[in-house]
Amino acid sequence: MIRFILLRLLRWLPGVLLLLLIVYALMFYGGGDPIQIMFSREATDLFQPGNPRYEALKDKMGLNRPFLVQFGDYVWKAAQGDLGLSLADGRPVMESISAAFPITLSIALAATAIIALVGIPLGVIAALNQNHWPDNLILGGALFFWGIPTFVIAPLLMVLLCLQFPILPVPHGWTGVFTVNAIIPLTVAAIRPMAIVIRQARSAVLDVLSEDYIRTARAKGLPEWVTITKHALRPVLTPVVTQMGVVMTNLLAGSLLLEIVFGIPGIGRLIRDGILNNDYSLLLGCVLVVLTMVTLTNLLVDISYPLLDPRLKQAQRGDV
Repeated sequence: MIRFILLRLLRWLPGVLLLLLIVYALMFYGGGDPIQIMFSREATDLFQPGNPRYEALKDKMGLNRPFLVQFGDYVWKAAQGDLGLSLADGRPVMESISAAFPITLSIALAATAIIALVGIPLGVIAALNQNHWPDNLILGGALFFWGIPTFVIAPLLMVLLCLQFPILPVPHGWTGVFTVNAIIPLTVAAIRPMAIVIRQARSAVLDVLSEDYIRTARAKGLPEWVTITKHALRPVLTPVVTQMGVVMTNLLAGSLLLEIVFGIPGIGRLIRDGILNNDYSLLLGCVLVVLTMVTLTNLLVDISYPLLDPRLKQAQRGDV
């Protein structure tokens, strides 16, 4: 298992470095002069190209070095936990991310749990009632909610639950997962991805129910719930967990709109602030953290496969 994990990390490391290089290059060549950004609020010409003070500060910050040297230095410092200083306020980037990332992660984990606890059972129920009204109702509802964009669902829920039927307060900010303010944001985060999980679970259950060992279990007279839970559900979870990994990474990387709409101080808002302020130190830090979490999520999904399907253990041992 340790060898498998190390091989996976070694495979993903070049991809992470390549994506980080692309983002760094975009910021380096298109983000603007960092010194001018840092002192953009200063009503002075001291920090203009050609000024001795400007050139001295640029040399001190290492901005006169070649692009690849600067990138290598950034990666080396990032590996030690130093993501530099924000160009907008001079605050350490790691400090800002440390305050914002747990919020985004808690939203993603809570939404993923809701999707799993609701979506998988609905998919199983739909498969067991194929082409009957429960199946049509569940699939029709999933497709309906999938067709509504997040930026439409969020205001509609707020109008419905906060204005028309004022049963919830208007959510703004973040006070934790287990609070009233989290109900609407978590619903918005979970409702569209749940449609994918429902369809995946339904398709997987239908495939498994056609297998010979399921027919044998039924021929032995086992109760239907035993056949489903003990013999059918475990192999069904393998493709569903794969889809859940994709959902989790999308929730982590796609938090921008959700956090802006509900005023949640997470990674998404940091990314927005970085874009608005040309603060590419902050942007790079956010990108690096999100890439790391996406990599770790994919790794956890790969590790879960042999736990769900023991037949995959041998494949993992032979993985090179």
